[in-house]
Amino acid sequence: MANQLLFFLEGTDIHFPNIGIHLHNIASKITVFGFDIAFYGIVIALAMIVGYGVTEWTARRTGQNAEYYLDFVVWAIVISVVCARAYYVIFNWSAFSDEPLSVFNLRTGGLAIYGGVIGGVCTAFVYTRIKKLQWGLFFDTCIVGLLTGQVIGRWGNFFNREAFGTYTDGPFAMQVDVTEVHSYFNPATSQSIVENAYAGKENIVRNILEIREHAVEIDGATYIQVHPTFLYESVLNLILLCGLLIYTKHKKFDGEIFLLYLFGYGVIRFFVEGLRTDQLLLFDTAIPVSQLLSAVLVVGSAAAYILLRFVRKKGKKPELVRK
Repeated sequence: MANQLLFFLEGTDIHFPNIGIHLHNIASKITVFGFDIAFYGIVIALAMIVGYGVTEWTARRTGQNAEYYLDFVVWAIVISVVCARAYYVIFNWSAFSDEPLSVFNLRTGGLAIYGGVIGGVCTAFVYTRIKKLQWGLFFDTCIVGLLTGQVIGRWGNFFNREAFGTYTDGPFAMQVDVTEVHSYFNPATSQSIVENAYAGKENIVRNILEIREHAVEIDGATYIQVHPTFLYESVLNLILLCGLLIYTKHKKFDGEIFLLYLFGYGVIRFFVEGLRTDQLLLFDTAIPVSQLLSAVLVVGSAAAYILLRFVRKKGKKPELVRK
């Protein structure tokens, strides 16, 4: 009985050879009373909790009633998770078509942040209409909590050995055991299988084959060496978060922080998405849907920002600050 109380950890090593960091026995889950709990889920839950904490702190810091945000976050979390899963499934249906019920299994990952952002923004817009709140200020307050959650949440990809990039021998190159990633990246998998899976998408096939060609043997195990794109995005999001928090006291109108987030995250994601090997594609095309959406956000938010600054200079009240 006592042994059943233990947390059984089983994992493989992860190496960052060019900066001399070697992490041993990194598990993707823990087992408690025989039930598997994925670190991915634990990290996402932590991201939500800390994200809300930052939102509440921001609300109090700016003299708002924090209770509005507690009511909102209950709805936002549920709807955002559903939308994040829906976004992932829609643009990756081939992974679920044989077992449709696997759509409801979130423990192994499969949440797309853009789907969550879309769900959260829509929920916030409806909520502010119902509560008759100033939605520009509300969005500015929520967005720092969302970005905090993104900084933390990306580390769920680390434990899942996913959301990594193409081959690199740069300073932050990461080595991952092939048994922990998709079989396409394993040199033992037939090349024809990869080519058939990505027929008409030569760039993806080329990136996967390059990763396989540079696989290395370490202590009898095979490792691939790739860009840790989850790390890039987490660090860049942290820099963006710090910048937005510092700028909050100097913002010119409510809604400005929200627009700066859309622009900043759009730029970050466009760059990171270009390196990833697990891109969600726009249906039967070779276009990365999240990279396309990032470009739209950058252009759209920049245009909206310039327009609102122009309106303000003309002495009018920007729409984002009206109730």
